Amino acid sequence: MRVILDTNILIAALITRGSPPNSLYEAWRDGRFTLIISAPQVEEFQRVTRRDAVRALIHPAEAGRMLNDIRRLATTITELPEVDVSPDPYDNFLLAMAQASQATLLVSGDKRGLLALGMHHGTRIVTARQAVDLLEGNAWPTH
Repeated sequence: MRVILDTNILIAALITRGSPPNSLYEAWRDGRFTLIISAPQVEEFQRVTRRDAVRALIHPAEAGRMLNDIRRLATTITELPEVDVSPDPYDNFLLAMAQASQATLLVSGDKRGLLALGMHHGTRIVTARQAVDLLEGNAWPTH
């Protein structure tokens, strides 16, 4: 299974241990799915983790370790198509990643943007909880 974790999911994984985002990150580390990444997402992750408000919630060394793991172990997509579908133009690169990689899932916490789309070129857009349920073999929630 090929999965894209929105940057907000990666940041949430750093903030709250035992949360669905953290469970997804650990599942990837355990080899339960292939994580898809791109240069624009790496840049976004670096930018967000440098914000004072975020730095107050995370340990910078853990963010650095996560980024190093992602760079080393994730599958990097280098050629991204032009996509202009998201209500938030800053999220279009995630949809481009989904399209280029033929990802199974794009996991996000963005309710008004990405999650509202529900699907993009065969990639299902789901919450972290829905993705965890899928990995655990539970039925998909109806909402």
